[in-house]
Amino acid sequence: MRKVKPARKLGRTAAHRKATLSNLSTQLLQYKRIETTEAKAKETQRVVEKIITKARKGTVHAQRIIFKDIRDKQVIKMLFEEIVQKVGLRNGGYTRVIKLAPRYGDAAKMAVIELVDFADAPLTSQKSSKQDRAKRVKGSKKTEAAAGASVASAE
Repeated sequence: MRKVKPARKLGRTAAHRKATLSNLSTQLLQYKRIETTEAKAKETQRVVEKIITKARKGTVHAQRIIFKDIRDKQVIKMLFEEIVQKVGLRNGGYTRVIKLAPRYGDAAKMAVIELVDFADAPLTSQKSSKQDRAKRVKGSKKTEAAAGASVASAE
């Protein structure tokens, strides 16, 4: 008997989870690349893969089914005209998830999800160092030293 692998609940009710995944899917199809948490990225990947597979049929029925998930006519039009043309004969694997460094505020696992055929260049994770953080923190010694050096060089 086939067992269905359960989906992640993402700490939300069913309706909130459906709305979140719908919004993330819409944004991914619109912008081709989004940054979110790793769990949301993996769940969005499952949803978007199915949407693109349905869109490849190119029928009006497929448009109506997809419109239940993606409630933006411009994105639907872009999906059927631009994205489906680009994926061509690819059998699945339309998206990729690239893991990033943890988020600074709460150390959540972050990731970038992108459409494979629209990726300009592979994304390298930008890890911030302590020096970078010192530049951002107001009143740090390194910030004051850098500001003093720039004022002295301007004179």
